[in-house]
Amino acid sequence: MKKIIILFLLLLAAAGLTSCEGLFDDCKICRLNVYENGFLVNTLEEAEYCGAELITIQNTPPQVDGNITTRWECD
Repeated sequence: MKKIIILFLLLLAAAGLTSCEGLFDDCKICRLNVYENGFLVNTLEEAEYCGAELITIQNTPPQVDGNITTRWECD
């Protein structure tokens, strides 16, 4: 029984040390760019985004309306 408890405590400690918190600390400056016929015509927003919000922005597909394309770009 002691071995099971010790094993459980070791697994619990290992799980705490390998948290994914560091994955969400990444930050980037992102801007919402508007292109017409492939040429940049306007930048609507620019701000720093981190964590889940950054992941959401990076995974947002471009919006196309005729020859106008609006998309997020991050550095």
